[in-house]
Amino acid sequence: MAALGDFFAQLPTPIDHVMVTAGGPHYGPVLEMDAAELAQALSGHMVRASQVARHAVGRVRPAGTVLLMGGTGGRRVRPGLGIISAVTAALPPFTAALALEIAPIRVNLIAAGFVDTPLSAALLGDRLEERRTELRATLPIGRVVGPADVAALAVHIMSNTALTGATYDIDGGQQFVS
Repeated sequence: MAALGDFFAQLPTPIDHVMVTAGGPHYGPVLEMDAAELAQALSGHMVRASQVARHAVGRVRPAGTVLLMGGTGGRRVRPGLGIISAVTAALPPFTAALALEIAPIRVNLIAAGFVDTPLSAALLGDRLEERRTELRATLPIGRVVGPADVAALAVHIMSNTALTGATYDIDGGQQFVS
C-alpha cells in the first residue's frame, strides 16, 4: 500500500478521476478458504478502495471521481461462491459511505455481470464459448457485454457531476433472467 501513497504524493497536479479495478474475483466456499485467502479477497476490493479514497482527498479535484469496479455476484448467492457474493454485496453501501466521507469528490460503483475479457477467458477456460453462446441467447440485449460497454459507462459516470454514492449495473439484463 506504500506504493499507492507514493503514486498520489508524486502527482504533479490535481487529477480529475481515479478508477479502481484492483482486486480480482475470489471464488470458492468460505469455509474452504484460510484466513489469508479471506483477507486477500476482502482487501482486494474494500481495503484498497478505502486507501485510494483516503489518498484521493487533496489530490482529486472537487467534483472529481473515485470510481470503483465491482460485480453483481452478491445478488444471487450460490453454493461455492461464498466470499465473492459477500464482497460484492457489501460494495454498494461501502461506496455510499465513502461518497459521504470524501465529498465533494464523488464516489460511485460499477457492478458488472459477465464482461467478455481476458479475465473471463482465464476463469472459464474451455467453457468460455459455451458461456458466450448462452448469454447471447438469454440476455435481453442479445449480445455479450464487452469492455467498451464498461468504458462508456465509466466515462458517463465521470462526466455527470450529479452522480455520487450510487451503484450502476452493467450486465445486459442478466439479473432479470434466470
